[in-house]
Amino acid sequence: MLIDTHCHLDMLKDLKGALQRAKENQVNFIVTIGIDLKTSRKAVEIAETYNFVWATVGVHPHEAKTSTDEVYKELEILASHPKVVAIGEIGLDFYRNLSPREIQINAFKRQIKLAQKLGKPIVIHCREAISETWQILVETEGLSCKGVWHCFPGDVSFAEKCIKAGFYISIPGIVTFPKSTKLKQVVKKTPLESLLLETDAPFLAPVPMRGKQNEPAFLHYTAQKVADIKEVSLKQVALKTTENAKKLFNLG
Repeated sequence: MLIDTHCHLDMLKDLKGALQRAKENQVNFIVTIGIDLKTSRKAVEIAETYNFVWATVGVHPHEAKTSTDEVYKELEILASHPKVVAIGEIGLDFYRNLSPREIQINAFKRQIKLAQKLGKPIVIHCREAISETWQILVETEGLSCKGVWHCFPGDVSFAEKCIKAGFYISIPGIVTFPKSTKLKQVVKKTPLESLLLETDAPFLAPVPMRGKQNEPAFLHYTAQKVADIKEVSLKQVALKTTENAKKLFNLG
């Protein structure tokens, strides 16, 4: 059994078909991610419809500029839903800068406080902002939330730092790309006990599905690559990463 810990089911062209193919490829649990109020509502709706789907709610740094007090009030209501397992995807993106940096920072801090209030883990998006993201986690005591670094952006030493603080390292299909040397090293050096698997569907389709819309069914390519890098069986990777995801997200 595999768990896709990060995908955007609301963005898939054929949701029912994708969920059926996921089951056929032993992806038996899926966490669908909110990136703003609209997609957070949709994530909860999908999770209510399918018993093997769970949801997160949050405001992505790209969307921070459009979020108001009313948005955050409704997010808090959504976050209390029994099928919402985390606050996310939240963080900083200083690569695209689609929201002003100060607004991104304020949105991140506000949602860390929400996670603390509700006792939920966080799903971190970080691009070109590792030191700033870490600083905010320290300043807000956000490290106490635990959680996962989605599409892990750092090197081996930073992975060790995150693991020591109680966070999981999430591995996307990027690890199958020929030039993903840094991520492969992270996988090699990180204990299975600290790894999660994700697709980030519909983005980042793994080799050999590059050029196609990514979907949860493709997670096994990533799992197999992790197994190859770590020189263990696919079964070991599936069992351990499933155990990790269930522990982090408190999945039944």
